[in-house]
Amino acid sequence: MNKRRVFASGLAVFLLGCAFVVGQPIAPSWANFENTPKHIVDEVWQVINRDYVDTGYNKRDWLETRREYLSKDYATKEEAYRAVRTMLKELNDPYTRFMDPKQYASMQVETSGELTGVGLSVDVDKKTKELLVVAPVPDTPAFKAGLQPQDIIQAIDGISTKGVGREDSVSRIRGKEGTPVVLTVRRAAKVFEVTLTRAVIPIRSVRASVKKEKGQNIGYISLSQFTGNAPREMRDAVNSLLGKKVDGFVLDLRFNPGGLLSASTDIASIFLNRELVVSTADRTGVVEELRASGTRLTDKPVVVLVNGGSASASEILAGSLQDNRRAVLVGTTTFGKGLVQSVHELSDRSGLAVTIAHYKTPSGKDIHKKGIKPDYTVTIPEKILKTLKPEDIATPKDPQYKQATKVLLTRLTPPKKQLSATR
Repeated sequence: MNKRRVFASGLAVFLLGCAFVVGQPIAPSWANFENTPKHIVDEVWQVINRDYVDTGYNKRDWLETRREYLSKDYATKEEAYRAVRTMLKELNDPYTRFMDPKQYASMQVETSGELTGVGLSVDVDKKTKELLVVAPVPDTPAFKAGLQPQDIIQAIDGISTKGVGREDSVSRIRGKEGTPVVLTVRRAAKVFEVTLTRAVIPIRSVRASVKKEKGQNIGYISLSQFTGNAPREMRDAVNSLLGKKVDGFVLDLRFNPGGLLSASTDIASIFLNRELVVSTADRTGVVEELRASGTRLTDKPVVVLVNGGSASASEILAGSLQDNRRAVLVGTTTFGKGLVQSVHELSDRSGLAVTIAHYKTPSGKDIHKKGIKPDYTVTIPEKILKTLKPEDIATPKDPQYKQATKVLLTRLTPPKKQLSATR
């Protein structure tokens, strides 16, 4: 393929994660649309018509849809944007979505570089439509203030978040470095306000440490997002841990919503040789196989932690390690997103994410809406979850991590030789 594959974390996109291919802006099909709001409507229609994975368009007459939406006049870009979003709803695909220029720029920031904000990964709860904290980023204002996964942000500077899209909420939380933002937070039955000071947040995806467990050195690595820098960070972390003589690895992908697809294959290549990582099938049924690059750093045992927040690129990595029998998975069933999206920048610098392919794990499993089942299922009871603090993650207080280390230690300990009885 001549397109560059990317994963943007926007669950939507942050919790869900999305595999993206970046495309070039396309020209309008009708010359008299140029430089008019109608131009954007036609651009979006053209991309869907050309690339969307379901050639039946959710049983819609897509040509008639074009006639309908291009027969209308749009006085402003905002009117055209609303029309585009209404048009896309006909596909009944939450992953195919339009981003206005501000939202598109925000998505680009999230995949690389740094941003100014408070260090929160958030999503809109699918059932309640409330703004949900996925996880605070360590060593950021949100983390230091004690915000926790599953907290509900009810308001930002006194303005309700109910029914507001994730991107709009994120843009309100972000702002100039040094300025305050007040979040109204609900945790269980308790509602409280917290004032955070915005800061420059470097997008660090990898955190690593050595943990001592029953005489063994365990290399613990937390991967929060598959950014453009994640493969380099991961290689640096693995090399550093190998230099400290670790005996095995625990790779934590919990609450990791995804990121760059290329990053997921690059990171798989740290642990695999040239095995199959993932296969994709486009709208015509053409299958593409992505394999590890042959640049493996280690063959030491690996245990991977996953949960319902492990989505998209996380599932690709976890599935490849599990199916190739390179790692054992511990935790709960992953999110279950087996679709690939491409992102196109449109002529006015807005963006369109469109589903272009299905993917399967190396063993041929379609995980969409099913997820990946871990080898060892470990749930965290609600009463324990409520007492867990950010600093308790990856400690014996964390039941999933505790099981992961137990499994890893079993793999590190050679079986005892059986002595035969002789006379």
